[in-house]
Amino acid sequence: MSQSVKETPKPKYGILAILIVGAFIAFLNNTLLNIALPSIMADLQIETATVQWLTTGFMLVNGIMIPATAFLIEKYSVRRLFLVAIGLFTIGTVIAGMAEIFPVLLGGRMLQASGSAIMMPLLMNVMLISFPIEKRGAAMGVFGLILMAAPAIGPTLSGWIIEHYDWRMLFHFVTPIAITIFLLGFFLLKDKKEKVNIRLDLFSLILSSAGFGGILYGFSSAGNKGWDSPQVYLTIGIGVISLISFIIRQSKQERPMLNFTIFKYPMFALSSSITMVVNMAMFSGMLLLPIYVQTIRGISPLDAGLMMLPGALVMAFMSPITGRLFDKIGGRILATTGLAITVVTTYLFSTLSMDTTYNYIMILHAVRMFGMSMVMMPVSTNGLNQLPARFYPHGTAMNNTLNQVAGAIGTALLVTIMSNRTESAAADLAKEAMAGGADPATLQQQIMMQAMLEGINFAFFIATFIAGLAFVLAFFIKRAGREEEVKKPIVPESKPADLVTNA
Repeated sequence: MSQSVKETPKPKYGILAILIVGAFIAFLNNTLLNIALPSIMADLQIETATVQWLTTGFMLVNGIMIPATAFLIEKYSVRRLFLVAIGLFTIGTVIAGMAEIFPVLLGGRMLQASGSAIMMPLLMNVMLISFPIEKRGAAMGVFGLILMAAPAIGPTLSGWIIEHYDWRMLFHFVTPIAITIFLLGFFLLKDKKEKVNIRLDLFSLILSSAGFGGILYGFSSAGNKGWDSPQVYLTIGIGVISLISFIIRQSKQERPMLNFTIFKYPMFALSSSITMVVNMAMFSGMLLLPIYVQTIRGISPLDAGLMMLPGALVMAFMSPITGRLFDKIGGRILATTGLAITVVTTYLFSTLSMDTTYNYIMILHAVRMFGMSMVMMPVSTNGLNQLPARFYPHGTAMNNTLNQVAGAIGTALLVTIMSNRTESAAADLAKEAMAGGADPATLQQQIMMQAMLEGINFAFFIATFIAGLAFVLAFFIKRAGREEEVKKPIVPESKPADLVTNA
């Protein structure tokens, strides 16, 4: 039936609760693993370049899978998609927990990613169609509070588990929770969906996988292989050509797998650009701080996790507050204020030294997370608000895909910058030691630590300019969606409300 936004049905909080808990354990699993990487390297006797694929491989699968989620959401019911997603995630968790060799661990991790890739766009789409536009900011804020609890407790919990148990316990800890959520979804989710006569264009899926996968793989490999490696520039080139072909093919289809016409809505296009740039800058803190704290300063995994805890808690508790502020004042004031804080704190992180105090790092990280909390959810929500409801699956899928691409590019860029700066600084310091009459071999450990510190500081300095670009873009944000949605009733061709109203 035809339905306007004013007639948005009452949210089904039972469905939302199950979906949010499922997404929560997926988020928790990611943050648990970050602190565990050094332990996995030591146990499986692998190098940093190899263990990094537990993160980049996860992003690679997400980048390949997410573009298809818009089609999946339109064709299948919430119940069916959620059970498949949490089922894949659970199987991957069990396999990873039993892994004795790295390929098995990586395979389990990629299975987890395939489930996670479906879960987040599905949840976002249900959130968008469950709440009217004037209440959406507050709803997204509460949603953000729950999900941000995962990175809040993840590093600390991971540090404690690793100090007392084997790293596999991280997966064994998640497994019973995932099984419980699967059973709850199986028995409690009862939604039905009218049969939708749409088919997946397999050639589009191949082009999408080659496009996003090639770009992600190329940039993820750049930090280890170098930008002049054929493995890097050939895969990026293949990815770019495939992606262009994918976009052209989608523009000619009546029902595209991923609808790129949504970028004709200016606030959505702007919000996507800002969140991509912010994601690139955000990875500087997520990636570089643990290296500095554990490798250079020798801080234990548990203490490293505790150091990150206040920042994650600030981000979690600010989420519902910024959601309500967004409903009242819109996204521009929040985004510009938050990004100003992010720029300043990122610059201050570029001045770390061997003597920087634990409390200073903890407070600075918390302030940085406070700034970030005012950006991501308000900017994304403002962009999605401008889209007609029939485009919500495409909007959420596009945002998640672009964020994965931005994260991979940001990771590769910052790792490459840090590595190159570390190498040049080490060579300069060795020359200085020789000029002063010292033997560089006897000072090798000290030289490498100082060189790595300079590399980390320089990467943070570059990240400052990346965050500055997002700050400039934020001034062009305008409040979007309300007038357009009221004037134009939602076209019921894909009947998105069926996901909730028939539940």
